[in-house]
Parts: sequence; C-alpha cells; structure tokens
Amino acid sequence: MADEFPFELSPMFEGERIRKDGMYIELAGPKSKGFELVRAEGMDEVEDGKFTLIGPDLSDMNEGERHPFAMIYRIAGEAVEPDLEAIVERRNHDFQNYINGLMHLNQRYDIWLRISKDAVEKGLNSFEPLAKATMMLFKNEMTFIEKMEALYITDADEIEKRLPEIRAIYEARDARTRDLHDEDVDTFYGCTLCQSFAPTNVCVVTPDRVSLCGAINWFDGRAAAKVDPEGPQFAIEKGKCIDPVGGEYEGVNEVAASSSQGEYSQIKLHSFFEYPHTSCGCFEVVGFYIPELDIIAWVDRDYADPVPNGLTFANMAGQTGGGKQVVGFLGIGINYFRSPKFIAADGGWNRVGWMPKHLKDRVIDDIPGDIVDAIATEEDATDLDSLKAFLIEKKHPIVAEWKTKEEAKVKEAGTKTPAAPAAPVPAPVAGVMPGALPAAGMTAGIPMPIAGMSSGSGGGIKIILKNAKINIEQVIVEQTEE
Repeated sequence: MADEFPFELSPMFEGERIRKDGMYIELAGPKSKGFELVRAEGMDEVEDGKFTLIGPDLSDMNEGERHPFAMIYRIAGEAVEPDLEAIVERRNHDFQNYINGLMHLNQRYDIWLRISKDAVEKGLNSFEPLAKATMMLFKNEMTFIEKMEALYITDADEIEKRLPEIRAIYEARDARTRDLHDEDVDTFYGCTLCQSFAPTNVCVVTPDRVSLCGAINWFDGRAAAKVDPEGPQFAIEKGKCIDPVGGEYEGVNEVAASSSQGEYSQIKLHSFFEYPHTSCGCFEVVGFYIPELDIIAWVDRDYADPVPNGLTFANMAGQTGGGKQVVGFLGIGINYFRSPKFIAADGGWNRVGWMPKHLKDRVIDDIPGDIVDAIATEEDATDLDSLKAFLIEKKHPIVAEWKTKEEAKVKEAGTKTPAAPAAPVPAPVAGVMPGALPAAGMTAGIPMPIAGMSSGSGGGIKIILKNAKINIEQVIVEQTEE
C-alpha cells in the first residue's frame, strides 16, 4: 500500500497475533504501563505529520524486552471537535493492526502492543514509521482530520508523570452520560471494531451501557456515526422494548442477528445469565459466576493473582471473549458499574460478592451503601471457604437467599429422606449456574476448568461443552482418595 514504509499495510493483517516466540519487543501491556490519547486542537496548534519521541527508540531496545509505551495524537480540522476524541482514539486499534508485524490490543491505559521479529528483520528499527503510517491511515479514512501530529513515549518516568492527567481526561468523558438513560433515547449505537479478533461480536452502546472496552459511550457513538457513517460505529433504532429490566429491544435483536452472521438473535443488555451481551476481548473487567455461593464476582486486568474460584483474569478472559454468549462469564467496561441498570435482571449489586480492592475503591461511590461493606476483596477472602465466611459475617443479601432456597427444598421434599449434604466447599466449577444453564433456546459453549482436581497424572481435568442445551439442578464435584 505504501512503499515508503519497511512493512506492508493492509486490512488483511487485522487479527494477526504475535506469540511470544515470534515477538521481538513488547510494549505496555498487563506487566507494564502505557496509554493512548487523542486531543482536538486548533489548526494553528498542530504541525501536520510531526513525530516526537520521548525515551529510547526501537533500535535501542533488545530482543525479548518489555517497555512502557504511550501514544498521544493531536488532531485539527474544521469539523474536529472534542466529542470526536474518543472515536478517533479507538480507531488507533483498527489502523495499527493494518501494519504487518505490529499487534495492538485493548485501549486507553490498557494498551498492549507487540512488534514481531520478522518486522525488525525486514528493516523496522524506529517508532517513527509506525507513527507516520498510522497518521496516514487516520487521514485517509477519517477525512475530517486535516492535520495530525504524534508524540510517542517510552520513558517510564514521563509516562508515570502524565498518567494522573490522562486518567482525569478519561473520567471526564465517562461522566457525560450519568444523567442520560436508555429510556430517554430512541437510538442506541453499535460497534464492530473488534470483529477482526471476535468475528461475531457486536458491541451495543447505550446511555446506561458503555462499550466493553470502556472507550466509547453513547455520545461518542453518536458523534462517530455522524462523521463516519461507513465506519465501525453505527446507529441502532432500539425499537419496541421487550424486557425493560433485562434490557431487551426488538431493534437490538435484529442487529445482533444480522451483524453476528446469525450466531445469536437475542441480547439482554442488563442480564448476566439470560441472553447476555457478547464479549470481544478488549473488555476491561470479567464477571464470573460462583455457583457454590450463588454470587457474581468481578476481576479486572490489573489484578494478576487467582481469584476465589482459583482462576486468574487471563484464564477467564480466554473463556469469555471471542464474540460468544457464554453463560457464567461476562465482559464489561468499568463505567458500567456506575449504571443504575447494572446487571439489573440478576439482582444488580446485591448479587456481587467479590472484587479486587483497587477496583472496588475505584467505583465505591457508585456501590449502594447498604451492600458496600458486604462485598469482599482479596483482603477479606482469597478462596471459597473464606469468602463464604465473610458473606455470612457481613449478612450479605445472598445469605438470606441461601436460606430461602434451602427451606423451599425441604418443603418440596416433604417426608422424603433429605439428600446427604455436599462437601463444605466442593472444587469450583467455573461457569456453571445451577438450575439455569442455559436459558431456554440458548446454545452454550462453556469451557469449565475444574480447579484443585487431579486426573491421576497431575494434569487436571477440562470439560468443554459445545452446542449443548443443558439444565442442571446441582453440580457436586468431590475428590476421593484411592
């Protein structure tokens, strides 16, 4: 596409994965720091095509290293306005994945890039051609951008110094939709930007539900659809409301069916279990069901340790993503925690039992006061036994539900001999919801790693259910000694 660069440029390279054995350098990501940001400026404030680097260049880095990385783009044009910043920013993911030998994942302060060994062997030895190519693609595809310049940062201290200001900018964007709700508008917005990695995913952005990546709110979607009607963000006429609590709309279902190539035909925007929203791979947080305690827990990318079910964010992200409706797992953007419709169909905050402390602290002002102290963090519980004890001690609302369900079982059993009780805390089966897996008419494909069990060879057990319709009253997994 462009002979002046030491790499090929084409949409055909979208979805290219650079594995560790093919990687020359890693930038930002879960074990480092970084961000990407776009700022709208006046025409006389931007020097078109200018590139600035603060920190070591690619030629100063050694194979196998990991470095912090940030990108700031300043744009100008007659039609450029601050409302477009988030949309232009999100397209960085799109355009940088056109570059052969560069992998770009995630968004905002979660960006994660890799440059391949092949790209370096072919002559890529500086970040400048990457920035120049990216700016060229931006201006070709988003013609309202008349001038653009780029600042890349690889200096750790400089990135650390700028991060508080950057986070404040993101927070200000997110706050815009606080007083606008789904019922106040006739149009939602869809985004298919991540279909190169998750071909059947359709992200539905509403006033009460931010995009999974957290980078696009309802106002951003509206601005994008207006200035780039052929782009990945588009209007969805929401149509008749089918389920006001779960958030199901005729118009959303129609778009889901067409844009997912028929993979699914129903979405409930505010449901965790029944026809949940799909997850791409760029989500900021994973929600996961803990069947032993009948609660939903959440973990974000910044928490690397195992959660109470024995799994890590990375373990569950692989099961959650891909553009599928996976019962028991759900990817969301952090700002969805602030929505009054947050998993409303499944109890909202009263169903939440655990989340990392830094994540809880970040959204604590939006957690109802009567539940906030009953939600555990890693300081309170690191396994199912300690989590159960915490929930009982704090009188979490789910504890009353346990008693109600147990009483109902006893009443139903009548004079029958009650079944022997299960082990105090059986080995966790991730992704299984007793009695409701999956919803009627829904196809499940749920990997279920069973933590803490041995198959005899020390390798553990993995059960994968595909294209199965299942109803499960109870799952008990016990380890027996021979």
